[in-house]
Amino acid sequence: MTQLCAASLANDPRIAQAIALLKAAVREHQASISAIRPPVSELVTTYRAMIEELSELRGGKLYYPFLGSGIGNGTLVELLDGSVKYDFISGIGVHYLGHSHPDLITAGIQAAISDTVMQGNLQQNGDSLQLCQTLVQAAGMSHCLLTNSGAMANENALKLALQRLHPASRILAFSHCFSGRTWSLSQITDKPLYRQGLPSTIFVDYVPFFNAKDPEGSTAAAVNTLKEHLARYPRQHAVMFFELVQGEGGFHPGSKEFFTQLMTLCRENGVAVLADEVQTFGRLPKLFAYQYFGVQDFVDIVTIGKLSQVCATLFTKDFYPKAGLLSQTYTASTSAIRASSVILHHLLKEHYLGEDGKIARIGSYFTRRLMEIEQRHPTLIQGPYGIGAMIAFTPLGGDHEHVTRFVHALFQAGVISFIAGSNPTRVRFLIPVGAVTEQDIDIVCTIIEQVLIDVANSEPRAGS
Repeated sequence: MTQLCAASLANDPRIAQAIALLKAAVREHQASISAIRPPVSELVTTYRAMIEELSELRGGKLYYPFLGSGIGNGTLVELLDGSVKYDFISGIGVHYLGHSHPDLITAGIQAAISDTVMQGNLQQNGDSLQLCQTLVQAAGMSHCLLTNSGAMANENALKLALQRLHPASRILAFSHCFSGRTWSLSQITDKPLYRQGLPSTIFVDYVPFFNAKDPEGSTAAAVNTLKEHLARYPRQHAVMFFELVQGEGGFHPGSKEFFTQLMTLCRENGVAVLADEVQTFGRLPKLFAYQYFGVQDFVDIVTIGKLSQVCATLFTKDFYPKAGLLSQTYTASTSAIRASSVILHHLLKEHYLGEDGKIARIGSYFTRRLMEIEQRHPTLIQGPYGIGAMIAFTPLGGDHEHVTRFVHALFQAGVISFIAGSNPTRVRFLIPVGAVTEQDIDIVCTIIEQVLIDVANSEPRAGS
């Protein structure tokens, strides 16, 4: 059988030798990135100027003074000011295997010698087919459309539901949800700031989310609210967005009973069920959160992103689109597609999933360490909250200003986190499961505790 030229190139021993040499060079230089390191004094002035220039060029201030140097070592990342920090937010969930992972380096080099830099509507390689096959099988869906952002995955999902259920045009979503920041999704995301000055184009009705402190009462309240919306606008709702663990809203998980009752109502009233898993994908003991909560029989459409590198909209046969509805000049780079396949291989083949998998074990250990801090300082921290590799806690009473000061102080101390929710505002972590160790968590928790004490002592908190 005649071998394709591409296969001949991929199997050329010089390629394997080059990859081995490059990875060896990276490993050698990574060795110096082994712990938190302060900025190099002679780089600080130039670095600040670079941060200011980038903020001006992009039309908005960076949340952190963060410019990566281009190399890291697992949970640690080097910045252009010479500092090294623990990255416990993973670029808001992107760097799942950590920084400069050898398998991702291999995937990137292989992609670099592949003809197509960007794959898309008219130019797709076999990489796209392989990734779609893996995702469809893992999700239990029929179809998969790759895309270049979680927002676009949700946009495509929204279009599928609206076309399938036309003329129904109203959207259902949870209070405090986050769906994205495009024009349409900013109107679904329950945060008015994100749509300030934008004209309305769609109508959204909100349902209260699950409250773990009152499971029966909050479930009844959500069911009653959904019934009221459905009765007020009969047959006018096309789809309900289900964030099974609220991310931006504060890392609040729902429950199987809660989702089952709501999804049953949606099914009975012809409303599509959309599982927005852009943040939850790969962070719970099951690959998909809807599988973890046992509601897979209800889900019509699911979206993924962040750790998957390439985002995707997966859907059942009932939502197969008409010609022309979905198309993109490019869906993702070949390097991102190959990286996605590598990450999925780790998740599916290397004991990340299950009750005793790495996700559950790391989440449990981090939770236990934060609970120990809470026991020592009950006035400074409440929690933790979340599930799996999505962990949050409420520091300093949850006052937004004080929590913001805390995460910036934590950044300066060498740990990168982020905030979520409001009233209270929480600190959240999206742990790089593929790289993190218990020792990393121990070090980070020691820093968290000290920064909590320092910030609490530096300024009186609201109400004190």
